[in-house]
Amino acid sequence: MLAALQTVNPQRRTVVFLCAPPGTGKSTLTTFWEYLAQQDPELPAIQTLPMDGFHHYNSWLDVHQLRPFKGAPETFNVAKLAENLCRVVEGDCTWPQYDRQKHDPVEDVLHVTAPLVIVEGNWLLLDDEKWCQLAQFCDFSIFIKAPASALRERLVGRKLAGGLSLADAEAFYDRTDGPNVRRVLEESLPANLTLMMTATGEYRLMD
Repeated sequence: MLAALQTVNPQRRTVVFLCAPPGTGKSTLTTFWEYLAQQDPELPAIQTLPMDGFHHYNSWLDVHQLRPFKGAPETFNVAKLAENLCRVVEGDCTWPQYDRQKHDPVEDVLHVTAPLVIVEGNWLLLDDEKWCQLAQFCDFSIFIKAPASALRERLVGRKLAGGLSLADAEAFYDRTDGPNVRRVLEESLPANLTLMMTATGEYRLMD
């Protein structure tokens, strides 16, 4: 698949969207793809560009009373993401990254140089007018489906590992992760390729 993606747009950098609900292992999967590309000289160099760096700053979220819903599509700066994707298509550039210590984006952290980039996030295929404008920058899209029950177990477990009590972890899922999971699964447009994540964390190609 990675070799085929290289030929999707031979005239310029290839941009792949990897869209999936929280808890599907997007970052782990793209890290594995980057590793495979490094091991095979015939594969193109790959660089992952997380969408998290395009969260609105906390100061903006506080003014708009959206900080409790951070991670929902309304808490992202879609116009800024579109501007950066345009620069990615045109040539080498920088890309922001979300700082999980500061809980805010940091500008110009990543330097985009690879011929194939994978932009990963929850809302890249959202059937919404603002988000649909991103399609013009995408050469190929991948969507990961998963049973909502399996994602609940994984996401609650993640919060437990981070130190929350079971009650707080489940409350966070019900307030934030759960609605996002349902919205991604129910309101995303079809992708060029769809994978299914099983309950054991494996990925299978869907017809």
